Amino acid sequence: MNSHRLVRPEHLNHYGFLFGGTLLKWVDEQSWIAASLDFPGKIFVTIGLDNVEFHKSVRQGAILRFDIHRSKLGNTSVSYQTTVYSDDITTGQEEAIFSTSVTFVHVDDQGNKTPIKQQ
Repeated sequence: MNSHRLVRPEHLNHYGFLFGGTLLKWVDEQSWIAASLDFPGKIFVTIGLDNVEFHKSVRQGAILRFDIHRSKLGNTSVSYQTTVYSDDITTGQEEAIFSTSVTFVHVDDQGNKTPIKQQ
């Protein structure tokens, strides 16, 4: 799954760079959307991100592309490899700025872990 996000002034810190927490929120949200589309009707909650390391800074006006692929399917959990690319609209250059694996667990209405695929 691919999706895009435009970096606007409200996403920036006082130095003019994208807040790391904002990027993490978007990574979590876009990965959750991928899981929800792969498994309609299932309830997923985030249980972890493997690694949080920002490779490049991002400024206002950048268009971010979120490239998300399912990497592991367990009994109650599913993981997605998520890579974020920044596109410079003036030069057309794209570079990877962040990547991580996001893991979700499937829960029932009471919040208890439950198998993703019903037996």
